[in-house]
Amino acid sequence: MSFTPEHTLFRDNVRAFVEREIAPHVNAWDEAQTFPRELYARAAQLGLLGLGYAEAYGGTPCDGWFKLIATEEIARAGSGGLMASLFSHNIGLPPIVAHGSDELKQRVVPDVLAGRKIAALAITEPGGGSDVARLTCKARRETGPDGDHWVIDGEKTFITSGMRADWFTLAVRTGSGGAAGISLIAVPGDTPGLQRAPLAKMGWWCSDTAHLRFEGCRVPAANLIGAENAGFRAIMENFNGERLLMSAGACCFAQVCYDEALAWARERKTFGAALVEHQVMRHKLMDMRMRIASTRAWLHALVERQERGDTGPEWVAELCLLKNHATQTMQWCADAAVQTLGGMGFMRGLKSERIYREVKVMMIGGGAEEIMKELAARQLGV
Repeated sequence: MSFTPEHTLFRDNVRAFVEREIAPHVNAWDEAQTFPRELYARAAQLGLLGLGYAEAYGGTPCDGWFKLIATEEIARAGSGGLMASLFSHNIGLPPIVAHGSDELKQRVVPDVLAGRKIAALAITEPGGGSDVARLTCKARRETGPDGDHWVIDGEKTFITSGMRADWFTLAVRTGSGGAAGISLIAVPGDTPGLQRAPLAKMGWWCSDTAHLRFEGCRVPAANLIGAENAGFRAIMENFNGERLLMSAGACCFAQVCYDEALAWARERKTFGAALVEHQVMRHKLMDMRMRIASTRAWLHALVERQERGDTGPEWVAELCLLKNHATQTMQWCADAAVQTLGGMGFMRGLKSERIYREVKVMMIGGGAEEIMKELAARQLGV
């Protein structure tokens, strides 16, 4: 892919935004385990929140390369937690955009893309993670003096932006057991009966993550996303976009680790020479570079195919395997960077140390490695 002048200009603008608005503060935000809500509006002003969404909702239609560039540049700050929460709408909104009614889309999407509201996706439950077909959070249809409503009871956990989200795209059981009985409902964050509790994590400190409890939550029937009992397919479609962005993020974080390790190796002197002058260190750096290059090439190949509309079963399988490969690359490079940095690599405040703590959530979120392998095999008929 040869980037156009428009792509280059966009990269320059996003890089300047990151250097001005994010990089100087990311360590403090991580320690505070939050970041200012105002950052959503500032990111929206640059058009970052609306990438790929229709102009009718305040978005900016674009190709996949713009999204990739945005991911690469924001990852330069070295905080997966920031990316996860700032862009949680990219997993919360797509089902609404693809399957919601026009009225629901107008009610939800513009405020989120403008940074006035925050959207999140709520699927995972305490009793099961990747096995979406067995979710138990229930919604029953009820008609009363105030009209038709869904009444929701159940729990969700590990929900990114769960503490501050204004809208949840919620997966619920509305029918019989299995995948055929699942629906999606847009739930306002101020719905009576919704309780939230923060979760403490190994990494992604500045990203709020919550456990949600729904007790008799009444939501208008019009908030159903798509057809009743047709939510499972929408969830699976949504996972493809999430996995592609996670793969891009993992590749970029690996690059951040490489850059930090290389800079340290050039500066740090041991036994009378810079670290980079020792063959063992040069080889470690080249191993990092090799893994990053292979991941980036695979990532670009799948984005190119997506732009051509070639997203059949083989593409889905490749995406699952890429997600594993990219997160393994991130893991290897984070470990190598911390090892290269030595004692400094164990100190908070370095990008590599933070990324090292964030690796596991990337390997689990969006589909664990074992699930990705099994899904890829099924898509390929193996």
